[in-house]
Amino acid sequence: MEVIQDPRQLQSHILSLKQMGKTISFVPTMGNLHAGHLSLIDVAKSKANIVVASIFVNPMQFGPNEDFDSYPRTMQSDLEKLESRGTDFVFTPTINQIYPLGKDIHTSVEVNRLTNKLCGASRPGHFKGVTTVVNILFNIVQPNIAVFGKKDYQQLQVIKTMVADLMMPIEIIGGDIVREDNGLAMSSRNGFLSPSELDEASQLRKVILAAAKKLEEKAPIESIKTNAIAALTHAGFKVDYFEIVRQSDLENAQVGDKNLLIATAAWLGQPRLIDNLEVNLIDEQSE
Repeated sequence: MEVIQDPRQLQSHILSLKQMGKTISFVPTMGNLHAGHLSLIDVAKSKANIVVASIFVNPMQFGPNEDFDSYPRTMQSDLEKLESRGTDFVFTPTINQIYPLGKDIHTSVEVNRLTNKLCGASRPGHFKGVTTVVNILFNIVQPNIAVFGKKDYQQLQVIKTMVADLMMPIEIIGGDIVREDNGLAMSSRNGFLSPSELDEASQLRKVILAAAKKLEEKAPIESIKTNAIAALTHAGFKVDYFEIVRQSDLENAQVGDKNLLIATAAWLGQPRLIDNLEVNLIDEQSE
């Protein structure tokens, strides 16, 4: 495994590999890697000849009162994990290498739909930061395939939209959510939970599964959402949102919609936790 910090050096390596007929898969990360990230590496490895991962904590996607400075950074451990999974290259640029003139005046890339709801509603500018840095990374790595986790479902859809709109020749693959033993979606921010909070956090998944059961029973969507928010609040969460939307465009689900997403974000103590579940309802007429 080769660790590269300089963008031009990585571009040169990738160009040579592509001239040899190699295919490139890419997994961008912000480090502090866990089993969820490593599962994305496994997917990437199964899809292409060469696997590139990046570790870059992107300041552009953090708001002024968010946790950029305290975001966990564990570079040496991350590199060991990536090497153990057979990663070929790890790109570890500095902030100055990604935003040489500063992030505030750097050219930005913004998707003009999907971004003003769910996480985007409470984190203004977040997705502009995501799509800008992913665009930069795509231009450096030039991957054939890129893999993103479904835990950040809205992010996955936003990236797919950017790639389609800008006609990038990149296949975007969503990797399944990997969970703790208690059902909590694995996240770098789970480390901020106390032992008791980690146990309580299992309620997030349980409330989502209960909501999915109610959807399958054709309960009214608004009542499902209201009851879920009440259950999470009772369990000690401060709920940002609990929504039931269409998978395709993240618009509010309507009666008759079949391919749905239950998505939630809530604080438990310090960290803001997110989770989701795809629910595909069966059309009774087609049974």
